[in-house]
Order: sequence, then structure tokens, then C-alpha cells
Amino acid sequence: MTVKLSSANLANLPASVAGPKYDRAALKAGIVHFGVGNFHRSHQAVYLDELFNSGVGHDWALVGAGVFEGEKIGRGKLEEQDWLTTVVEQDEGHMSARVTGAMIDFLTPGDAAAIIERLADPAIKIVSLTITEGGYFIDPASGVFNPTHPDIVADAQPGATPKTVFGIILAGLVRRRGDGIVPFTVMSCDNIPHNGHVTSDGVIGLARLIDEDLAAWVGGNVAFPNAMVDRITPATSDRERAILAKDFGVEDNWPVFCEPFRQWVLEDNFTDGRPPLEKVGVQFVRDVAPYELMKIRILNGGHAAIAYPAGLMDIHFVHEAMQEPLVRGFLDKLEHDEIIPTVPPVPDTVLEDYYQLIEKRFSNPKIGDTVRRLCLDGSNRQPKFIIPTIADRLKAGKSVAGLALESALWCRYCFGTTDSGAVIEPNDPSWDRLQATAKAAKEAPAAWLAMDDIYGDVGRATAFVEAFAHALNVLWTDGTRATLTRYLAGKL
Repeated sequence: MTVKLSSANLANLPASVAGPKYDRAALKAGIVHFGVGNFHRSHQAVYLDELFNSGVGHDWALVGAGVFEGEKIGRGKLEEQDWLTTVVEQDEGHMSARVTGAMIDFLTPGDAAAIIERLADPAIKIVSLTITEGGYFIDPASGVFNPTHPDIVADAQPGATPKTVFGIILAGLVRRRGDGIVPFTVMSCDNIPHNGHVTSDGVIGLARLIDEDLAAWVGGNVAFPNAMVDRITPATSDRERAILAKDFGVEDNWPVFCEPFRQWVLEDNFTDGRPPLEKVGVQFVRDVAPYELMKIRILNGGHAAIAYPAGLMDIHFVHEAMQEPLVRGFLDKLEHDEIIPTVPPVPDTVLEDYYQLIEKRFSNPKIGDTVRRLCLDGSNRQPKFIIPTIADRLKAGKSVAGLALESALWCRYCFGTTDSGAVIEPNDPSWDRLQATAKAAKEAPAAWLAMDDIYGDVGRATAFVEAFAHALNVLWTDGTRATLTRYLAGKL
């Protein structure tokens, strides 16, 4: 017998499942969040749920929002269960479930008028975002906001109904400015270097297309704190729903499974107050940059390192990739030889200890994270997680053999078949372009690096061009296993 998740059934949850210790009916909205996916519900929403359980912060409840039609599906699943989510933490020897209730509403995705109306409410003091790396309108090669993107240009037209996150946020700020209300803080929770600055560039860049005075007002009055966020959270499938029902007796339309580890390092920079999240483990610091660079290079770069060789070797789960000595060895050698040496010191952190923790987290056999998820969206992720490290190595005159191999593995993956000949289904917003370029690169490796919007100057650096071409040729001649074997032996 299972319990269907809903407010009415909270009192009937199985004894093994924790529920909210607060009165959800007494919560008041203080945060509008764009991008109500799995990561947000395993991270920010969990921190807030813990805060509310401690008896404080009850006027900081979450209201969901979104701009894409597809987000209506998730909204519908959550609406059926009164915006509740079951969060299941898993690792070897540990599994626990809790129902979180920090979200109290979810505005219809794409309903700009309703979302702007809520943003104009003085009770809303923070607007937060988990819209993934691709949602910030960043030019991959330069790493800065692209004001010529058609969606941004459309939002800047006089009288336009905004359709982008930045357009809706800006419209909300304009309403508050006109009403004499303190502007809300805009808080990115995405895996992007300097995510607060990037968000600021997007909102101010759009404002500049509309009115220079508006852009100056946003720049002078709105806070955009930088943050580093971390928790491995795979996509939900029928597998997770079945485990929750079988092991915990709860029926949830959209549960979240994640690792026990979580981290949130945040600059204490807010225009109109914030919840006291330090009470539940959030680290408030003056400068997030050292933490985020460590995480983006060692963890996110590490994910990229294991993703593509594992994908080419037909490995399904991430923990299975870590059980393959060639993949684990490639990660270890690449991290120690080329990635970790580019990471400056981090306060109160030993980088080797951090790497060992990452290795353990990647090896978690319970989490069910897939190699395909790690391979997703390389055209947006590589310029953020890998290519800046290559640039730093080149600038220092250091070897890039391992990073060139990682890039060659990505190229080989985008060809669209594994080493066994199995078809790789499209796995990137730019898949058609990537596949065509990867096919050209089989005979002419430089074609891949000629994607200037992705590689920029790195793609023209002789040392990298030569190392990449060599690695790709060996991959095509000998296959992934033999290539990794040669690299680990120092003979690539």
C-alpha cells in the first residue's frame, strides 16, 4: 500500500519518510524561482525546507516560474501533489527520504503578465534562477552576453511581451521602479563562472537595448550575488518512482533522487534582505570566485573527462564508468597533471582532499546518474568547464595532451556512434552542426577547432591544434580503449 503525495496525506506518510515540521498554510512567498527542475528541488528548496523546519524564515517561501512551454509538464505533476516533492538521498549504505514543502505556488510557465505581476509584489525580495548553462544568452567563445540573440532583440522591441527570463525579470524591475518599491535581488544558482556577474550582464545588457537610463538604474540598484552550488542530481525516471514506491511507500509524480552531499557558497549581497540560510549550512563569503573555479574545473571538468570515453565505450551509469580502470585512470591523470594545477588556493580547502571527495561522489553506486546526462549539451558546457583550463595551460606554456584528448573524445562522441557502432541519439541543442563538423574532422581535425564560437583563440593555438589532431587520429585508428591505455602509459 502506498501513500499518494498531497497536503492532505502528509499526516499519513510512512514512519520512514520525514515531512515538513511547519504549517505550510502559514508560509508567505518571498522568492520567485525560474527553472523548477530537479537540481533546484534537491538544493535551494531543501535548504529552505530545513530553515522552515527550524522555525524561522517562514516569509521566504518559493513560487515557481518559467518561460518554456515544456515546463508546464513539471508544473502539472507538482500541482497534483500541492507543490510537494519527495527528496531521496542515496549512497552506498545510506538511503533516506523526506517530503519538502518550501514551494507554495507555481505560476503558469510563459504567462508573462502573471509572472510580472508577482514580481511587482513588494513581498517578493529575491528572484532566483536555475535555467542551465544555455539559458543566459552567452556567446561561447567570448564568454559574454550576446545582445544580438534574436530572443533578446525581440524582448527589446517597444511594447513587446517579454518571452525570455531576462525580459520578464527586467519588466518586473521596471514595475517596481515605477511603483517606488525596492528592487528584488537576482540570484543565479547555475553552474556558470561568476554567475551573478553573468546574470547582471544579461539583465543590464537587455536594459541597455531599451534605455540607457534604465540600464544605469539596474546597475546601481539591483544586487546580483555570485554563488557556487553543488549537488549531483540525476533526472527522474520510472526507475526512481518505482524505488520510492517500493522502498518507502510513497507515490510521487516527480520525486528527486540525489547524493547526500550538498554545498552552497554565496556572496552576502542582497538589496532587500535574505533568509538566514547560514543557520542551515550555506557559506556566506565576500568572494565566491575561488570556490566556483575549484568546483567548475575539478568537478564539472571531471564530469566532462569521464563522460565521453564512457559514452564511447557504451557505459550507461556514471558509477559504472568509475569502475572502469581506464576511465577512472584518465580522470585521475588528467586532474592531477593538467586541471588541478590551474586552480588557485581556496580558503580552508585542501585541493587534493576536494578531488578525493569528488572521486568518491562520482563512484556513488546508488545515485543512478547516467553517462548520457554528463554528455549532454557539450557545446555550452565545454566552453565553461574545459576550454578556459586549456587556455590557462597554453598561457603558462604547459602540456595540454590530456585536455586535447578530452576534446577529441567529445568530437568523436559527436560523430554519433560509439566504438561498437551503436547510434548515439542527439544529445546537444546544436547536435546537427556538431555531428556534421565531427564527420568533417575525421579527415581534417582542424575543422572541429574551427568552431570559433566554442574554441576561440584556443582553437588556433599551435600546441593545442597539434595535440588535438594527434589524439583524434589515434582515437579513429585504435579506438577509445587503446587510446586511453596509451595515454595512461605516457605514450600517446
